[in-house]
Amino acid sequence: MHDISDLNGEGLPSNKSLIKATFVAFFTGCILLITIILPAEHGIDPTGLGDKLGLTQMSMASESRSVNTTIQSKDDESGSVIRPVWKSMAPFRSDTMTLSLLPNQGAEIKAIMNKNENLVFNWEVKGGAAYFDMHGEAFQATGDEFTSYWEGDNESNASGAFVAPFDGTHGWYWQNKGSAAIEIHLSTSGFYKELYTP
Repeated sequence: MHDISDLNGEGLPSNKSLIKATFVAFFTGCILLITIILPAEHGIDPTGLGDKLGLTQMSMASESRSVNTTIQSKDDESGSVIRPVWKSMAPFRSDTMTLSLLPNQGAEIKAIMNKNENLVFNWEVKGGAAYFDMHGEAFQATGDEFTSYWEGDNESNASGAFVAPFDGTHGWYWQNKGSAAIEIHLSTSGFYKELYTP
């Protein structure tokens, strides 16, 4: 109920009561801004009340989401855009293969892959160690044309991820440089057409 002195002759609020209501609304808005909105939205907490109410944590979660978005859209060292999702037309598959190698014998396992298809791999040597060369050949390559990605000697295992830089066959060559027979056990998962021994 309004006091009769707050009404003008037409039953509407007087100028005095309107000015009073404006100041009350302005003052209330300032209090809400300082105690709730600034701590929750921007992490600015001049009174310390926002921290006690847990409002500054809302601001940190919001900043974390925006940092993640920024990271996902940044360029990597090669100038390519880093994307959080990679899509493939090839079906997902998993394979395991075993090679037996006598002393001084070598053999390969290859995957047929299109450019930008990828796989993860793990291989281990049972009974010793081996020389290896992870490499690939383009479909149109002739003779001994190949690209070497990773080479090692006297290795008993390796694992990692691989993205095909071009259409072709990509895989591993192992050679047993020891004096006893060994076995290579390879596991792969990813997007490629076929895993085979040439």
